Amino acid sequence: MLFLLAKLTINRIEKMEHLITKAKLEEMKNELADLKSNKRKEVARRLKRAKELGDLSENSEYFEACEAQQQLENRIFELDNIIKNAKVIKMTRGKDEAQVGATLIVKKDGGEDMRLSIVGPNEADPSKGFISHASPLGTALIGKRAGDEVKVDAPNGKINYKILRIE
Repeated sequence: MLFLLAKLTINRIEKMEHLITKAKLEEMKNELADLKSNKRKEVARRLKRAKELGDLSENSEYFEACEAQQQLENRIFELDNIIKNAKVIKMTRGKDEAQVGATLIVKKDGGEDMRLSIVGPNEADPSKGFISHASPLGTALIGKRAGDEVKVDAPNGKINYKILRIE
């Protein structure tokens, strides 16, 4: 039963569409190539060295190398999926409505103007102004126009944002 559930989850993950910019897609392709060529060899060397130390039942270096191998293979699987199912978004300019790929200037209640770009979840980095379209703020902004205000639920209450312009 557990195997079937895991298989269904993997199948669903493999079919997910991933919204991503062309630049981020290239970055992920480069990372994948590096992981498959360089990092796999490095982990294989670590495993070989750890096995040479003898008794594997109490060999912490072996267990650490196995853990590193599992993390590496998980990341390779993740990147393969994202790349296979990527839908490239273009960073748009001059649109009337906020959409994935748009850059907006917004003002938070009592705060300064912020420049936000709406991107897919794989590219989101709020500290750099990249917000996911699936985030509460991204969801609230999609479809709105300059001059519109949105309210977003936050742990400390609702936060109001006003869209000053869409670039």
